[in-house]
Amino acid sequence: MENIDAIRIHLSQDNLSILNLCLAFIMFGVALDMRISDFKRIAEYPRAVAIGLTSQLLLLPLFTVALIKVWGPYPSIALGLIMIAACPGGNISNFAVHLGRGNAALSVTMTSVVTLGAIVLTPLSFALWSRLVPETRPLLREISVDALSMVRIIVQLILIPLVIGMLTNYRFPALTRRIRRTVRSLSIVLFMAFIIFAIVSNLDNIVKYLHLVFLLVIVHNLGALAIGYYFAKGARLPVGDCKAISMETGIQNAGLGLILIFNFFGNLGGMMLVAAFWGVWDLVSSFALAVYWNRKASSTQTPLSTISERQP
Repeated sequence: MENIDAIRIHLSQDNLSILNLCLAFIMFGVALDMRISDFKRIAEYPRAVAIGLTSQLLLLPLFTVALIKVWGPYPSIALGLIMIAACPGGNISNFAVHLGRGNAALSVTMTSVVTLGAIVLTPLSFALWSRLVPETRPLLREISVDALSMVRIIVQLILIPLVIGMLTNYRFPALTRRIRRTVRSLSIVLFMAFIIFAIVSNLDNIVKYLHLVFLLVIVHNLGALAIGYYFAKGARLPVGDCKAISMETGIQNAGLGLILIFNFFGNLGGMMLVAAFWGVWDLVSSFALAVYWNRKASSTQTPLSTISERQP
């Protein structure tokens, strides 16, 4: 096996702090689209939310561990897949569900619940599922990541920006409407610019080792999308709900995964490469699937599913 961990993203403490701030700013932008009503909406879709959370928080990690067992990737690559599975859904899922004529209100509710729950769920889920892959144990012992330290970082990167963003939305709705689009665009541009800068500095190694994760990430992502859809369909949920749960299961917050990797697993290039490629690929797959669903719905004259009053 080639030494994929030869990949190094060297970040000074100052650069790491800037990267953390970029993600915090992104989460602030996400929170500008969140309201208390998103959580109250659980009462409207109790069964759909329960099925969606089961798919995302249980079935996806189980599928990830099973795929690792069958595929047998390098240990750091396995940890990268587990990290992705432990992260909350990406906020692009709401746009993808709306485009694909799914239940965007359900999608927004699930994103809000899982993102807030990530403060505890992400470190616990990563610790739990990584222990089921014996090949990763030597790496975990060598790194010895403190779960409380990961919680502290996630509180700084998710909870605090979410609280500030939701308060801004609640107290200053007119200001929020004016800045929402600018904040979202600027945060993504800043974050992508920083990640691209870091990756370009290691481009030779990344090109050299990309083949080790390319097909694996695609199978992992497509499997996650399929699990979400067909698990919901098997539970006899409406098609719009199946689409929402598919996207929430198949689109993960790879940005958070990268930040945690930079903070705690800087010597594991395999983890970094998985998260970086996942973050690019799930944008491609989710957009392609949403367009397919949209065209299929249009051809059969399927009416739009219930969507949230907020548009991405």
